[in-house]
Amino acid sequence: MGTLNMNLEIHTNEKEVTEKEVTLHLLPGEQLLCEASTVLKYVQEDSCQRGIYGKLVCTDFKIAFLGDDDSALDNDETQFKNKVIGENDITLHCVDQIYGVFDEKKKTLFGQLKKYPEKLIIHCKDLRVFHFCLRYTKEEEVKRIVSGIIHHTQAPKLLKRLFLFSYAAAAQNHAATDPRNHTVMFDTLKDWCWELERTKGSVKYKAVSVNEGYKVCERLPAYFVVPTPLPEEDLSRFQGHGIPLWCWSCHNGCALLKMSALPKKEQDDGLSQMQKSFLDGIYKTIHRPPYEIVKTEDLSSNFLSLQDIQTAYSKFKQLFLIDNSTEFWDTDIKWFSLLESSSWLDIIRRCLKKAIEITECLEAQNMNVLLLEENASDLCCLVSSLVQVMMDPHCRTRIGFQSLVQKEWIMGGHSFLDRCNHLRQSDKEEVPVFLLFLDCVWQLVHQHPPAFDFTETYLTVLSDSLYIPIFSTFFFNSPHQKDNVGRESQDTQSKPLNLLTVWDWSVQFEPKAQMLLKNPLYVEKPKLDKGQRKGMRFKGPQGRGGRFSSWFSLFPASWTRTALSSGTAWPEHQRQLSLPLTQSKSSPKRGFFREETDHLIKNLLGKRISKLINSSDELHDNFREFYDSWHSKPTDYHGLLLPHIEGPEIKVWAQRYLRWIPEAQILGGGRAATVSKLLEMMEEVERLQEKIDARPHGQGALLAEAPLLLRGSARLSALFPFALLQRHPSKPVLPTSGWKALGDEEDLAKREDEFVDLGDV
Repeated sequence: MGTLNMNLEIHTNEKEVTEKEVTLHLLPGEQLLCEASTVLKYVQEDSCQRGIYGKLVCTDFKIAFLGDDDSALDNDETQFKNKVIGENDITLHCVDQIYGVFDEKKKTLFGQLKKYPEKLIIHCKDLRVFHFCLRYTKEEEVKRIVSGIIHHTQAPKLLKRLFLFSYAAAAQNHAATDPRNHTVMFDTLKDWCWELERTKGSVKYKAVSVNEGYKVCERLPAYFVVPTPLPEEDLSRFQGHGIPLWCWSCHNGCALLKMSALPKKEQDDGLSQMQKSFLDGIYKTIHRPPYEIVKTEDLSSNFLSLQDIQTAYSKFKQLFLIDNSTEFWDTDIKWFSLLESSSWLDIIRRCLKKAIEITECLEAQNMNVLLLEENASDLCCLVSSLVQVMMDPHCRTRIGFQSLVQKEWIMGGHSFLDRCNHLRQSDKEEVPVFLLFLDCVWQLVHQHPPAFDFTETYLTVLSDSLYIPIFSTFFFNSPHQKDNVGRESQDTQSKPLNLLTVWDWSVQFEPKAQMLLKNPLYVEKPKLDKGQRKGMRFKGPQGRGGRFSSWFSLFPASWTRTALSSGTAWPEHQRQLSLPLTQSKSSPKRGFFREETDHLIKNLLGKRISKLINSSDELHDNFREFYDSWHSKPTDYHGLLLPHIEGPEIKVWAQRYLRWIPEAQILGGGRAATVSKLLEMMEEVERLQEKIDARPHGQGALLAEAPLLLRGSARLSALFPFALLQRHPSKPVLPTSGWKALGDEEDLAKREDEFVDLGDV
């Protein structure tokens, strides 16, 4: 199978490798399918310079590489480890593309192979790239492992055969939910009533149970909320279409609603009685004159298409699926053009802009907003969720955000199974609508860190969880599908399957690792004294009510503003992570505030609805005034929150997209080191809080010792906690000029220690 060019540090003692015992840890219900020994996994793929031997295995849950433990990083630093997925594990659902190398030529692998490769390259949906050399592996083992991986990752699957059910059946005693988890699941009528009360929408809207047993529509949840005047007997007429579903109520009484389009055959028949009833119900729910004003957004015709999202992301992700250092640096000169041509950042900007437009209608114009889409389960989910994150501070807490995802995405009927193509159906392509939503939320977290109870690490691991099939959250198209498959599984089970939810983070992470999901800079809502005005604004970590406001003075002001905004992972002389203003299609100089389209809904409900819609010119003027006015004032982290959406302000989510690329692991850690130390201090401060309360006069002495915790910090990469600084004898492969600019490792280590030693600040 060829001869390996052994020019550097590869372990060549095959006997020693094969005799070393390696242990494969299987989850409950997981079965080993095939394996191959003496496989070489490249640690740094560049001219076959460095690698470790081990065993490559494939189970019905994952592909795993079991390497020589002695070759792992030898350090006692705290690592962000997932209890379900190891560093060298790839779930079958996370595999994107598989390539083989034949005589130094790379080819895509699929179906039955006549010839087997000397090298296997696996591209993952979380943007990891694995290289396995099979030249020393026995030929029969190569055939088994390559054929097994191709079949179990690319062949179409049946829903009932997902590992999700095998795990649930074998791990009943592991399926207990964390009692500290208070995420609202919206699977009961009580949950919807609670949300109505929380948002003060119970006067004009009602929770209904007409769809219990999914008698009306399998696409809708068993319970949902509609305008109070709407008769329940009308809800079943079009099998769930044309029903105005309540999403959220604004503080001023206006509401955000969504509706799926009516069947085409009904649109030509004029206004039905149900449609008239709907319009009358909408009139009566508006809280102030003029009653006929409703803002209608037809997202199917005048916004993004699913094809736009799929095409943009396919181009965008190729920028980060890097096979080797040479390929990485070859793309450096055309980075901006590749980034711009993908259109991914522009799509993010358009989503944020659309959400701001809706927010302006609700907040400033006191109008109800109705979102329209064919099934109201893709762009409706995205836009309505973004609006709530911007307007409702509860949705910026971790529990509130999880409840929002449950309400708008899970119960909203987003087709995760189809959009992620978990079943590998040949007629479907992956359309990452939910990932687009997380990227939009990251832009807000990046720009306004103190407003969010969770970190970008939380968003990153949430995106990873899309491909872990032990959680039911992201593996169904609708609540009905989940319940229906669960009932069928009961036929062979003594008791119903208890499917795990992704919101129980203790399944994946130890308590110390979960600290990295919690934002230490989050500004909690202050508890007002009796003499204080209810309308006072709280504008920053230094003010009253922050989680650790008493010791924020220890940090420079710039740190408290930007410590969790790790978008700048690259030195300034290397590639930037956003488009420059002069190049961006979305810059103000090129008509940034101009409407992308002037088209609104075209007689979906007949001519009568046309009077409900404002002119686009008026909306354009109102939007610009609203946007500029908000950004000219101090930020209230517990009020309305708008992002900057000028071209350069929309950045690449560095932690998610760059974390596996060695060149991105900047020496010294940058802001990541700051975040790590803040988390350590948060843990220590919480432990000492009781003592501080008991000895108020000793508070200063205790806080004065806090900077000592930062000394002797670990050398972290800029993409901590996913990538620690790797200590290899040889230097990383960088252009000579870039390495000279960085300086040698010893000098950088000294500079890093100076950076994190806050005692000298």
